[in-house]
Amino acid sequence: MQKFGKKAESTSININNCDLTQTDMKELSLLVSFLPDAEEIDLSWNDLIGGSIHLLTSQFQHVCNLKILSLSNCSLTEKDFTALGESFNLIPHLESLDLSWNSNLGCSLFRISQHVPGQSSIRTLNLTECNLKLADGDSLAQAVSKMPKLEVLDLSANSEFGVYVYKFIDDLKRCSYLRELKLHGTGLQQDSIQCLSSAFQYWPYLRKLDLSCNKKAGGGFQEATAGLTSFKHLDLLDIHQCCLSRDDVAALTQVIPLLSDLKVLNISSNKMIGQSPEHLFSRLRFLPKLRSVIASNCALTKESFAALAEASRYLLDLEILDLSWNKCVGGNLQLMSGSLKYTTALHSLILSSCNLVTHDLAVLASTLQDGHLQRLLQLDLAYNDTIPDEGWGLLFESIGALKNITELDISLRPASRRNCGPWFIHFLSSLLKLPKLKEVGMQRWVLSPAEQQQLDRVCKDNLIHVIFD
Repeated sequence: MQKFGKKAESTSININNCDLTQTDMKELSLLVSFLPDAEEIDLSWNDLIGGSIHLLTSQFQHVCNLKILSLSNCSLTEKDFTALGESFNLIPHLESLDLSWNSNLGCSLFRISQHVPGQSSIRTLNLTECNLKLADGDSLAQAVSKMPKLEVLDLSANSEFGVYVYKFIDDLKRCSYLRELKLHGTGLQQDSIQCLSSAFQYWPYLRKLDLSCNKKAGGGFQEATAGLTSFKHLDLLDIHQCCLSRDDVAALTQVIPLLSDLKVLNISSNKMIGQSPEHLFSRLRFLPKLRSVIASNCALTKESFAALAEASRYLLDLEILDLSWNKCVGGNLQLMSGSLKYTTALHSLILSSCNLVTHDLAVLASTLQDGHLQRLLQLDLAYNDTIPDEGWGLLFESIGALKNITELDISLRPASRRNCGPWFIHFLSSLLKLPKLKEVGMQRWVLSPAEQQQLDRVCKDNLIHVIFD
């Protein structure tokens, strides 16, 4: 362990991202026999050990109490999967298995699933981006049918696998303790969403549901959203970039008030969210526990933005608000002025590419001067080339009030180049008043040699990292 700069522990073998070789695996196999109390083995991100996992699994009889096994991004081969499967009987207490980013698992999942013992102890199964195919649908069904305690299933980034939900959904219904289901970017389609929703009633403890980045799923949520009410404890719903239809949004609008435990809602990159006459945002007031609203690139109109602004007055625990890439925010930030005073827990405000103008910066400056947003850690105003020097000046005259801020981004768009204006002196002065600031984005701003020298000195003295091109 010391060879790789890792601390030796009797219950954990953690050698992830250490450039292990097959020779190292031989040494490791000898070490395992001296660690009978080991409960975790993490060899992730060692992509040179593919083909040598049998050296490890052959010693599993010495670590029969193993609970966590992480082998993500190890370039595992068919031989490895076979060796791993055949060793399951030696580690009956295994609770977490992570094989993510091993692309050879596609069409080879059966090498593992056929050896999963009945009434397996596995609670977490991570198979992110494993190139899973049609044949693996039956194998997954076989595996989860023997995992009655399964709580977390991550199949994200298997781009062809979503259309095969019907292959394993009946067996997944038996996993009544399921708490997290992640199907990000799995190629789900309309019928896949509807098939999936038929199982919602069987997962009463589900807390996190990620169906994001499934562009062909749009239109399939109209009937499926009613099933969301089965989740009495759902705290995260991520459906960003799913091309929601007008009917999908209307159905979601009716259901969203019933998800009273929801803490994180990500609906970004669904243009119909902002265009629908059914203002989803007006219903957010019924979600008192909501902490994160991510509505980037939703084609908000002034009306839908106003509905969000009004609802956010009731979200007293809101910590993250992302309205980036919604052009209507520009010139209308005053609609949020009252809300920004009530959201005392807010620590991330993301308004990049919102076409902000001087009046918007004046609203923000006034809010800061009145002593609000004291907990703000991140302020992202990037890609707002529409802000003139006067607007930046107003901001930097007031930003010194943000004593807890750690990240600030005022970068310009990639195609832009612009000289700093009179506001630069206020900017420098504000840096001295922000004791926790660690990172400032200033891409595409052009500084004179004198300005660069001044900025370098201030940042060096205050340990601030400035990002330029």
